[in-house]
Amino acid sequence: MSQLLLPTSYFLLQKKNLLAFSAGIDSSALFFLLLENNIPFDIALVNYGTRPESNKEEEHAKALAKKYGKKCYTTKAPVFKTHFEANARKFRYDFFETLIAEHGYDTLLTAHQLNDQLEWLFMRLTKGAGLSELIGLEPVSKRDGYTLIRPLLEYSKEELLDYLEIHNYPYFIDDSNSNEKYERNRFRKAFSDPLISQFREGIKRSFSYLRDDKKLLESGFETLFAEKQLRIIKLRQTSSKVKAADLTLKKLGYLLSSAQREEIAREKSLVIGGEWAIEIEDDLLYVAPYVTTDMPKEFKEKCRVKRIPPKIRAYLYRENIDLTILP
Repeated sequence: MSQLLLPTSYFLLQKKNLLAFSAGIDSSALFFLLLENNIPFDIALVNYGTRPESNKEEEHAKALAKKYGKKCYTTKAPVFKTHFEANARKFRYDFFETLIAEHGYDTLLTAHQLNDQLEWLFMRLTKGAGLSELIGLEPVSKRDGYTLIRPLLEYSKEELLDYLEIHNYPYFIDDSNSNEKYERNRFRKAFSDPLISQFREGIKRSFSYLRDDKKLLESGFETLFAEKQLRIIKLRQTSSKVKAADLTLKKLGYLLSSAQREEIAREKSLVIGGEWAIEIEDDLLYVAPYVTTDMPKEFKEKCRVKRIPPKIRAYLYRENIDLTILP
């Protein structure tokens, strides 16, 4: 564990990287692995203020960054009275993406590891999910304006902890990770941690095979155009419609329910959750935020000529997207 033995290492050397840091085991291990590999990076931390240690962790992050010549961005989250996990995640990524846009970072590095992968699989499995959603944590994911990279997916929590202990690197233990009021922690305690402690190498291999299968499954479609939150996807076969919509919306931050996937399979034009317009025109799948606004007749006519589906047009108009560059 003294090296970051991943194909992304060379890629990261050429980029401006932002590390999502919490001072916990996973992100601390990634911090020092990046240092050992001379990969340039800065760090960003969200202080949720939910535990007595929260402020100490923020001060530790600032001191660590100063010691090693890194920039450290911090912010304090508001109090989330309901749906803490979902609201915290949205706040966290909004903060990271603001920093990325303002300071020109190419990548966001997160310290998700093998246990996280298995927790995700179990959580999605109990709700009804296909292969692409079960294998939800990808090593490299293209986002709007940056690349999300998870360099530690092949390492277990135990391996990361051993690495920190061997090198005497500092880290904090987040007691909330054992609080079973959070769904993820229940899955962690009952399923993922016990299984990985016994079958770690087999689970690693399984995820590798499943990612290969996922690539084959997703070869039935291709994203032709992406600007802001508009996506235009070419379907090589109509049976790929649901999978293409599912994966596209997931990358845009929206998870479909089983009922919504069934609705997409039946309909050619619909609005999901009051938020997303999904429409089919010939072999093209259009996905965009659903908005309504008055549009000039001239603009509507240009959309008609370009065969742009009606529910997509208002978003194009509001965001001033150039119709001439659309496929």
